[in-house]
Amino acid sequence: MAQIDNDIIKFLRENPLSSSPEIHKGISKGSYATIKRAISDLLDNGQIVSIGQRRATRYQISSVNELLGPIDMAAYFEKEIDEREIREGFNFHLIKELLTKVDLFTADESEYLQQLQEEFRQNVAHMSVDGYNKEMERLAIDLSWKSSQIEGNTYSLLETERLLKDKETAAGKPKDDAIMLLNHKEALNFIIENPDYIVPLTTARIEDIHSILIKDLPVERNIRRWRVGISGTNYKPLDNEHQIREALEDMCSLVNKKENIFEKSLLALVLLSYIQAFNDGNKRTARIISNAILIANQYCPISFRTIDSVEYKKAMLIFYEQNNISVFKKIFIEQFRFAVKTYF
Repeated sequence: MAQIDNDIIKFLRENPLSSSPEIHKGISKGSYATIKRAISDLLDNGQIVSIGQRRATRYQISSVNELLGPIDMAAYFEKEIDEREIREGFNFHLIKELLTKVDLFTADESEYLQQLQEEFRQNVAHMSVDGYNKEMERLAIDLSWKSSQIEGNTYSLLETERLLKDKETAAGKPKDDAIMLLNHKEALNFIIENPDYIVPLTTARIEDIHSILIKDLPVERNIRRWRVGISGTNYKPLDNEHQIREALEDMCSLVNKKENIFEKSLLALVLLSYIQAFNDGNKRTARIISNAILIANQYCPISFRTIDSVEYKKAMLIFYEQNNISVFKKIFIEQFRFAVKTYF
């Protein structure tokens, strides 16, 4: 039945407001009675919703499923940018309504993450101060490198280590690449030294972290006042300064109200990127703020070292275009596991 459920969800994602006979014909699996039972189960668990009555009843996937339902990333990106059916504009209901009502992690996922966190806590309890600081420095170097690489930085991990440890710049590399890396390290050092700085999370504190990350780079500070485009997608972020600020404030309110630390961290990671409050440096800021939330609550920070930059960007594009967080959630869980197992 699980496969039939997935087939129905996939069909309705591509053919919203379909009737049960249309669904049965479209997926060509099982008897009509089997399809009707599957539809009933999906209605009961909130994966789909119905519109109309009796023979006029039509079905579509629910907003919860749009947010958390499975997505075939390979199939999704087989379509070119202009062929994909997307949410082109900012979803004003996402932060204020939908995300306030759902748990992003399943019970099994939450249990797994908490087990990893407990492993981290126990490992750290047996480490010397010097040993802990060395591991944090190693993680900070990896995070600075990967976060910068995702943004097109050309430094290798070894070159990054030489720069951050010995202030040795790499020959033939752009000056701004070195500045970007040094700014990452400075932002991380600031968070480690001031772990409560983003508790509670505020727009002003986010702007402060952004300012550290773009210091001495040709990037404007503060919330942008005009339109910005994102390469690889037709999603258009907000272009009104007041609406951008309101979206940031709503995001901060949402993050501050959530009790689950992993949810707080993941929400900051995806929503700061989605809002695109600054002319540049949004995803860098998101990764540092996300880690700041973990550090402030004595949770293991994440380096993202093993994530492929293209896969990271694709997961983010799916959230931009579909408001679906499932692919990015998987990345978050995998990278948290890697951090616990690798550094501590």
